[in-house]
Formats: sequence, structure tokens, C-alpha cells
Amino acid sequence: MSRKYIFPINRVEGDLEIQVELKDGIITEAWSAGTMYRGFENIMKGRSPMDGLVITPRVCGICSTAHLKAAAKALDMAYNIVIPDTAKMIRNITMGVEMLQNDVRQAVLLFMCDFANPYYKDFPLFKEAVSRYEPLKGSSALQTLVESAAIIEITAVIGGQWPHSSFMVPGGVVSSPSINDINQCTYLLNRYRKWYEKQILGCRLERWAEVKNNLDLDKWLEESHLHADSDLGFFIRFSKKAGLDKIGKGHGNFICFGSFDMPENTDIKSLNKGPKYLPAGFSQHTRIQALQEESIFEDSTCSWFKTDDRPLHPFEGLTIPYATGGEGKKYSWAKAPRYQGLPAETGPLAQMIIAENPLFTNLVSSKGPDVFSRELARIVRPAIIIPVLDKWIKEIARNMENFCRTYQEKESGKGFGLIEAPRGALGHWIHFKNEKIENYQIITPSAWNGSPRDLNGVRGPWEQALVGTSIQDTDNPVEAGHIIRSFDPCLVCTVHAI
Repeated sequence: MSRKYIFPINRVEGDLEIQVELKDGIITEAWSAGTMYRGFENIMKGRSPMDGLVITPRVCGICSTAHLKAAAKALDMAYNIVIPDTAKMIRNITMGVEMLQNDVRQAVLLFMCDFANPYYKDFPLFKEAVSRYEPLKGSSALQTLVESAAIIEITAVIGGQWPHSSFMVPGGVVSSPSINDINQCTYLLNRYRKWYEKQILGCRLERWAEVKNNLDLDKWLEESHLHADSDLGFFIRFSKKAGLDKIGKGHGNFICFGSFDMPENTDIKSLNKGPKYLPAGFSQHTRIQALQEESIFEDSTCSWFKTDDRPLHPFEGLTIPYATGGEGKKYSWAKAPRYQGLPAETGPLAQMIIAENPLFTNLVSSKGPDVFSRELARIVRPAIIIPVLDKWIKEIARNMENFCRTYQEKESGKGFGLIEAPRGALGHWIHFKNEKIENYQIITPSAWNGSPRDLNGVRGPWEQALVGTSIQDTDNPVEAGHIIRSFDPCLVCTVHAI
């Protein structure tokens, strides 16, 4: 006999409720509800297009730079602006450090603290997990609090403040860093790298880059006690024993909007020789195709909004809450983004798959996506980002001019900004007329990952990832927590209503 349970999920950004149906202890159905009620898309209507640069960074505190960049890129397109190389580098650096602070913070403070859950009290590694990850007491937790706060100072140095900065504008950036500012950024990045290599990785970035497949991963773990005793090493050891590589499978579809716009003059080479260092694309079971913006739609069938008779492209998007009719189907303030009609997972693992990273391509090809590969991708993403940011900081020091390009304002226009936020694919779409915003739509990473069912009844990614999971204790459903947190939910970003 099946029974329904409601699991409020804590240690996520915003308010999330998971309802599941269990039969013999196995999840057979799952519903994800974003229960927070917000209003940014409708707040934007009737305002100046430039207001988005101030308002949308307030969508979320932890990824405010991401929303600023998406808003600025949408206006760049609307005004037909190609920004200078120096502005691209500044935008990339500040976006990158937001990822650096998020990745270690989420992994250590929000995910691995579950290893200290009493559920694992008889586990061989439990005492070590408590000493490392107990909230506000564990050794790794305390270090991560300090170092994740320090790295984001780079954005404050360049952009004046963090969070909720507004230094990106159509045409580039309004900040003009001095050589002292650049030196401070270099110091902060070097400090983070030294700590990350010692504490998180347990090895140099160059050594980690040699890990190309699951066999290499096992060899790396056994190679040195420094590897095994690092936070990454402990994560691997604990996760394998806990079976995190066997739960949270999902649909197997991935989407990435691409990250770090490539300057024309730089020594950095993008991973696929494309316009972004981390390429954009869509993958269905590791079969990769180029991203087509016109294939993105949102479905409101199961969302607490007025429902059109078809999914809508964001330029046509509606955000009209308190709709009548279909209440039995509607259960979330999140809409259901779809690509070519399919749900898609986004985030660090999606980035690795689209970039054809050999380790993660091997892991997902052999076993499919799971909690282990999803969280592993987040923990090691800084190893890819740090060297690129270091190079761009040095290149800016050689060219301290022309951070913004003038442009001709327009009374009417439309544009979109597609970027990778720390949690994955983020898009802003703006349409303005007579210098006033007609429509503004935002699709966030957690909207992709935490979407409700669509018109065809297809579950969202983390709803699907829950199905088939065995729950040992319904009063302490740690397995469900592992799955949901492996997506790094941000319900603050996901819901839009007024």
C-alpha cells in the first residue's frame, strides 16, 4: 500500500517542499513545490530598461552577479553593442569568483554536513564526518566559511560591493580598477588557490587535471594520504560507502548556456574553440547538440499561474498568478522550462558533459547521472576556473583602458542574456517599447532542475531523480536530502509572482 509524505527541505536557498508517494519504502511518485511567493518579473513592467541592472541582482543574494550579467547581456543585445575585451574579462572574473565561493560553500556547508547526520551514526567514517562538517563547529566548515567569504572580495574590489552590485551596464562595466586593485585581486585568488589545493583537493590543480576516468579517480585516491584525507577525498570515500553513486539518476538530459565570453585578444583558448570558454549546448544521454535559444519554452500547466494552451517562449511569457481552473494539477510557484519539449538538468555536471570533460563523460556514460557525479562536478569545478581567472587578471593588468563602449539608445527593442550562474543555466529576456519594459522573463537554474510536471505530465529533473529511491526512515529522509541538495537548489531565484 502506498502512502504520501511531505518532506520540507532545509539548507537550500528559499522555501522548498517535496511530497512523495512511497510503496514498500520506495519512492514511486514525487512532486516538488516552490512555496515562496515573489514578484520580480512583474515588478519590472513599466520601468526603464536600465532598472533591471539594479532590480534583478536582488533576485538572489548568493548569485546576484549572475543576474546582473544576464540583465546586462540582454541590454547589450537590445542595443546592438559589442563590449570591449577588458569589460568581458571583468565580467568573467567577477562571475567566476561567484562560482568559486558558491561551489565550496555549497559542498562543505550545505551538502557534506549531511554526512554528520545521526542516520550515519554507525558508519565507520561518522566520527570524522562530525569533526569536519558539523555546522559551525567542524574544522572544514569553519575554514570554508572564512575562505569562501574572502574570495568574493574580488567582486567588491572591482565592482564596489557584493552582493547586489550594479557595475555592469550596456557597453561594458563602469568600474575602472587601478593597478592596486588588480594586485589585490591577484592576492585574493592566489590565497584561494593555495587553500583550495591544500584543503579541498589535496593536490595541485595540474595533478587533478590528469584524472580522466573512473579508473584514474581510484588511482588518484589511493596515490597519497593527502588525496584521501582532503575534503574531496573524504567526499569520495564516504559517498562510495553510502551508495551516493546509485541514487538520484534523473532523466539524463543536460543543458548549459555557456560561461565566460571569450575576448578577441587573449591567450586563453575556449574548450571547444567557440565564443565561450565553457560551451553552450544540450545533451540527451551524452549526445551533444548546439544550443538554440528559440527551442526554450516555459510550461505553466502545474504552476500557480494562468495557463496558456501551449508552452510559451520567454518573449511571449506570462506571469499571471492566482489563476482559476486546474487547481488540482497546480502545486508550485515554479514554472516548467523545457528544451525542445524535454526537461533538462543544469549545473556543474551539465557544464562538464557539454564541455566533454573526459572524467564526467566517462562517469555519466557508464552509470548515468547520480548524486555522486553531480556533487563531484561542483567540488572540482574551481580547478577548471581558477587558472582562467588568473590569466585574465594578468591580461587586464596589461590593458587598463576602455572598459565601456558608448552606444545609441533605442526607444524600443528586445534582447536576451544567456549565461551560466553558479547553479547552471540562467536566462533573462527583455522587451521594451517607448523606453518602458513591456515584458521581462527570467528562467533560473533551479527552475530547470526543480520544475513541476509539464503539459504531458513529465516530471521535472529532481522529481524524476527521487523516483525509485529507498527511504529507510521517513522521519529522517536523508536519502531524499542528498538527492535534492546535489542540485544545489535556489528557490529564491526560481519563483516569480506578484
